[in-house]
Amino acid sequence: MKKYIKIFIALILFAQISMAQENIYPAPEQKGTFYITHATIHVGNGQVINDGTIKVTNGKIVSVGSSAAGTDGRVIEAGGKHVYPGLISSITNVGLKEVGSGTRGSNDYDELGEINPSIRAIVAYNTDSKVINALRTNGILLANVVPQEEESVSSTLLTGTSSVVQLDGWNWEDAAYKMDGIMHFNMPSLLNRPNRFAAFFGIQTPQVDPIKSALDKVDRVKMFFRQAKAYSTESTHANNNLKFAAVKDLFTKKQKLFVHCNAVKEMLLAIDFVTEFGFDVVIVGGSESWQIAELLKQNNIPVILQQSHSLPQTIDDDVDQPFKTPAILQRAGVLFAMSDNDGTTRGRNLMFNAGTAASYGLSKEEALSAITLNAAKILGIANTTGSLEAGKDANIIISNGDILDMKNSVVTNAFIKGREISLANKHTQLYERYKFKYGLR
Repeated sequence: MKKYIKIFIALILFAQISMAQENIYPAPEQKGTFYITHATIHVGNGQVINDGTIKVTNGKIVSVGSSAAGTDGRVIEAGGKHVYPGLISSITNVGLKEVGSGTRGSNDYDELGEINPSIRAIVAYNTDSKVINALRTNGILLANVVPQEEESVSSTLLTGTSSVVQLDGWNWEDAAYKMDGIMHFNMPSLLNRPNRFAAFFGIQTPQVDPIKSALDKVDRVKMFFRQAKAYSTESTHANNNLKFAAVKDLFTKKQKLFVHCNAVKEMLLAIDFVTEFGFDVVIVGGSESWQIAELLKQNNIPVILQQSHSLPQTIDDDVDQPFKTPAILQRAGVLFAMSDNDGTTRGRNLMFNAGTAASYGLSKEEALSAITLNAAKILGIANTTGSLEAGKDANIIISNGDILDMKNSVVTNAFIKGREISLANKHTQLYERYKFKYGLR
């Protein structure tokens, strides 16, 4: 009998653990009116309103200002708190990668082959990912989901299209915010980095010029685009080509080309795609973008800085160069956003990357724009989100302290299109679990 009791208890405990986070579900559509009042409002475009009020009706921001709250809806008292636009993660594979690179069954961010423009990240996006709720707790409400691994060099050149999702939905159709607006190109590395341990371990390295090999790959991509351009000008096609059809919007600028690269030489090659094809190009990574900031400005090329909390690109750079790069781009007039591609934190330090930049030349509001309005502009969604302005979606977060400061940043409320979403996640549930166990509740 004791044996069966133990088994029964074990099953209950297993059920509790396995249900962790499954009781967190999407919020229903917001209807009616509510007010957020007496808050310090950070609009996202550089403007700050003290003791301000935001009116939201049916998921849209109606007004932002210093007027008092009305009597026609719920009032959220936010005295002493800060209100921000929902943060935007510009580059992430959340929902495509769950555990780690070695666990292939949980990953859906890469495909075999060099040229895969017809791959669509949105249809593989998993709204039940455990990572999503951890991001929302930190104020990240929108994300551009990219079919690509973090921090690694992929053998795939054209990896497919990314889509912007809202981090609250039953399925990918619910989550979709803007679909397939961006094509991704992994620029082959033009840095010759031989294996330092090859001689020590007796490893035979092939006699291949890595620079020539990289340039050959770039030429193959250019040839693909030339053929695709010819295909797009045909009124009818003898045979349909899904890969050519997938990039047709690049030529009409309905789609942008995100080029993932860091070195100056690689970014100069990216500019060639503007010159030859007229694409809207965005540099992703851009560790050395500070060296050619004026050139990027001249060619109207934005930059998404992926990881500020890192070492510099080369040993000759200042050790704090990644912290200073945002301010250099700001002074040069380059449109830039900041992201966080650290595979260990899974993007949760997005706002703290921006906070570091605010200590190295950016103002607090400029740093905020780098993860809100600037990101929205680059992703092509600035007409609906990125700032707290009338007519835009009510994507809003309320924090007890400065959202950029890890010491006092505590998000208390979050709204996506006016829907107040749950800020619980597996971490908060375990916190409550063990408070209960030790009588601390």
